[in-house]
Amino acid sequence: MAARPELLSPAGDLERLQYAVRYGADAVYIGAQEFGMRSAPKNFTPEQIAEGTAFAHAHGVKVYLALNTLPTNEEAARLPDFIRTVRDTGLDAFIVADLGVLQAAKRYAPDMELHLSTQAGVTNYLTANAAWELGAKRVVLARELSLRDIAVIRDNTPPELELEAFVHGAMCMSVSGRCLLSNYLTGKDANRGQCTQPCRWRYHLVEENRPDRRFTIGETQEGSYLLNADDLCAAPFIDLVCQAGVDSLKIEGRAKTFYYVASVTAAYRAALDAYMADPQNYVCPERVLDELTRTSHRRYSTGFFFSREDARQNAAAGGYIREWEVVGVVDAWQDGLAACTQRGKFCLGEELEALQPSGEVVTFCPQAIYGQEGEAITATPHPMMRFAVPCETQLAPYSILRRRARKG
Repeated sequence: MAARPELLSPAGDLERLQYAVRYGADAVYIGAQEFGMRSAPKNFTPEQIAEGTAFAHAHGVKVYLALNTLPTNEEAARLPDFIRTVRDTGLDAFIVADLGVLQAAKRYAPDMELHLSTQAGVTNYLTANAAWELGAKRVVLARELSLRDIAVIRDNTPPELELEAFVHGAMCMSVSGRCLLSNYLTGKDANRGQCTQPCRWRYHLVEENRPDRRFTIGETQEGSYLLNADDLCAAPFIDLVCQAGVDSLKIEGRAKTFYYVASVTAAYRAALDAYMADPQNYVCPERVLDELTRTSHRRYSTGFFFSREDARQNAAAGGYIREWEVVGVVDAWQDGLAACTQRGKFCLGEELEALQPSGEVVTFCPQAIYGQEGEAITATPHPMMRFAVPCETQLAPYSILRRRARKG
């Protein structure tokens, strides 16, 4: 049987970590409140790192902490104390990009496993072997690699060196995420976790002698999303990614919602389970492809896995595809009634889907909605309000209720 690959999910805060674990992740990667490449999420305090790691370990799941910024001199001076603070929280690995951070981690947390970040730009086996010799247990491969490139790296590196690759989520238009646009345009440095994503902005062309006129780049009246990349989705060919030698399959999205983390994790859990059940005859389950349309995403592509031409810039549109909306989370189910907490408004008569931690989906149309005191109501307009709906099928706690997005 093929070696079991790891499913690695993002977690921007403690809630998202818990949903990643419950929905099937083998490992999660998180960030602290400094030294990580995502400053937008709430991220984790040292106390929350310890709490989250304990929760994950209780479910047999590993936790990796991203220390993958390029620190300034001032930040470098604070790094040793920070490493000392988090090294005893139970973490399984640090993800690092900077050689100085790698050496500091080895010095101040000598027992911690080290993973070399995609920010380091590992595009060949020479770099992968150098990382191994410097003490890295794993390299996170550059997203610009094809399946053939990955296979060559696997064939020319020690089998003990683990290879990790992104298989789903947003793609950066710059090589290995090392982009300066945000810094130049807004003063917020992408390489220190502050990217404002100017590649997603809409652009027009202005001619020097006619500054009052804007010229559309492209064919649409809405401007051109000149630098906008499609999202990556490797679920249909996850067997080929695994067979190229990838040990860990990484989902992008530490800044995404708890629902995104749960839904995409559940989808890839089902895809990996199908692959492991019959590695030589893998067919992506239809329910996986359906689930991946339920989260907010840009148009999907195969990234660089097959050819550079496939990793297109989507200049025609810059927005997300949002066809479904979350309306609640199930707290408990008893005697045909699901007690829930509101996460979005829905009205009586609207059909709902319940995504369960098992990945199974239950479709039902509640014939009633009850408020916190048991009174009949017709909608759930208040954030985080408690309500209940009848459902004949038993729903597991932490199931997520959703409905189709309203048009207009």
